[in-house]
Amino acid sequence: MAGFWKKLLPKRFRKEGVTIPVVRLQGAIISGGGQFRPTLNLANVAPVLEKAFAMKGSPAVAIAINSPGGSPVQSRLIFTRIRELAREKQKKVLVFVEDVAASGGYMIALAGDEIIADATSIVGSIGVVSGGFGFPELLKKIGVERRVYTAGENKVILDPFQPEKEKDIEYLKSLQLEIHQVFISMVRERRAGKLKDDATVFSGLFWSGTRGLELGLVDGLGDMRQELKRRYGQKTKLELVTAGRGLLGRRIPGVSPVSLEGAASGLATGLVEAAEERALWTRFGL
Repeated sequence: MAGFWKKLLPKRFRKEGVTIPVVRLQGAIISGGGQFRPTLNLANVAPVLEKAFAMKGSPAVAIAINSPGGSPVQSRLIFTRIRELAREKQKKVLVFVEDVAASGGYMIALAGDEIIADATSIVGSIGVVSGGFGFPELLKKIGVERRVYTAGENKVILDPFQPEKEKDIEYLKSLQLEIHQVFISMVRERRAGKLKDDATVFSGLFWSGTRGLELGLVDGLGDMRQELKRRYGQKTKLELVTAGRGLLGRRIPGVSPVSLEGAASGLATGLVEAAEERALWTRFGL
């Protein structure tokens, strides 16, 4: 009965700890994805973020990030959505770095009003990278002739089945520089007054959480549970927010029936995405 009467009391009279919603952003940041290879992108995380920020009575939202990066577009979209929700719901955003928040992962971390990492976390990698493979000699060896018909002289720029062209590389680098400048501007704006004047910060290098603190890339070192209890009291509760599920137990959104051919295609795509994700993690020794 005591519990029943307790629920009838206004929240301000209840002697309970606050509840902090926790969102986990885990994995490589890749547009698209599917049931065979879930990826981190706005479409996947938006419902979870909306749900977390809508939780009444919580003064903050805690976001755990463990990502080696990926798509700069999806990274920026997720960053923007977090900041919009924080302003709309008037909640503080506390970001906690797990193994790594590098490149696009660090771009998302910038959405935090404060960034807290472990001493051994990897942070930084503020740069832009593109990669691929070329196969022009392989085609000759196996007797395959490449046939491409275009309208527009640059329509097949950076074609992996043709030899590299210097002008194509220069154009790609110009795009990378533009994206890099956007990233740099975001860091300078979000870390204003905290960032150290060090030439290596925007070089693409990455550091441990300890060195990241010295450079002003993070605000402190610590553990999510201990830090939240220190800030909001020992009775503080952490509530992990996840995507909803449909009647058949499938996660919403993004799952629909597929044919055998579609399943095979999805599996092949999943393998490619798995290879891309593995390459991203490997850059940081993980």
